[in-house]
Amino acid sequence: MKALFLLVFVSGAALADDAAMLQCRSLADVSSRVKCYDAIPLGVAAPAMPAAVAAAVPTAQQREQSFGMETVKAPKAAVPEEKTSISSTIAGKFDGWSGNEMIKLANGQVWRIIDGSSAVLAPLNNPKVTVERNFLGTFFLKIDGTNNSPKVRRVQ
Repeated sequence: MKALFLLVFVSGAALADDAAMLQCRSLADVSSRVKCYDAIPLGVAAPAMPAAVAAAVPTAQQREQSFGMETVKAPKAAVPEEKTSISSTIAGKFDGWSGNEMIKLANGQVWRIIDGSSAVLAPLNNPKVTVERNFLGTFFLKIDGTNNSPKVRRVQ
């Protein structure tokens, strides 16, 4: 089955429309992604995606809101993700973290410290933060004003 898929993919993908392939690749839902790939005609360049498939392509805002949640919703290998970081702030006073503490960002996302680290910082007001994904898929919380970057997992 895998060999057949690879053979069909290699022979057909070379002729498929690159823009349509990239749009399909950005879909998080597996069944929508498969339907998108199936809708691409092989052997001729497709001028545009079908309306139903184009409507299923998530917007940049939707991708940012779902950043980090793919590990909660589906297996990591099933959801290709192009975004490698998001930026926000921690609302109010922030003076560090400990253990399994949860940190709520101004954009509504909640991240849990999972590496058991702790840090005491000089009090910061509304510090800017960036959640970055490394090449292995691990998330780190980078906080302006400190060199410490705890490992985190999105919980909400």
